Amino acid sequence: MEEDQELERKISGLKTSMTEGKRKTALEMVQAAGTDRHYVTFVLHKEDHTLGNSLRYLIMKNPEVEFCGYTRTHPSESKINLRIQTQGALPAVEPFQRGLNELMNVCQHVLDKFEASIKNYKDQKASRNESTF
Repeated sequence: MEEDQELERKISGLKTSMTEGKRKTALEMVQAAGTDRHYVTFVLHKEDHTLGNSLRYLIMKNPEVEFCGYTRTHPSESKINLRIQTQGALPAVEPFQRGLNELMNVCQHVLDKFEASIKNYKDQKASRNESTF
């Protein structure tokens, strides 16, 4: 029971988002009755293949993850079901959190490189303009 409360506390920061003054659920953790915390389905609302495939790839890099897959429930619905199964004592929420953190780090790295390239381009363009006068 305490472990379940700890897992719920860990994902509580991800669970809701503010939209137009109303709280909307952004993430649900679904477990079938009688299953343990090693088999969990996460429902991510307002997401699609972009997040699903990237997150699946990063989570599967963890050797303790036995299975990770996602599906879009229906083309007209903007949500995905991400299923994670782990081995040993590792609860499924931990590779999920690690995958989200790694994905944020990758996105930040790409953004930093992009901004540096733009700055470099503008600097080169400015130095070429100065040399022609």
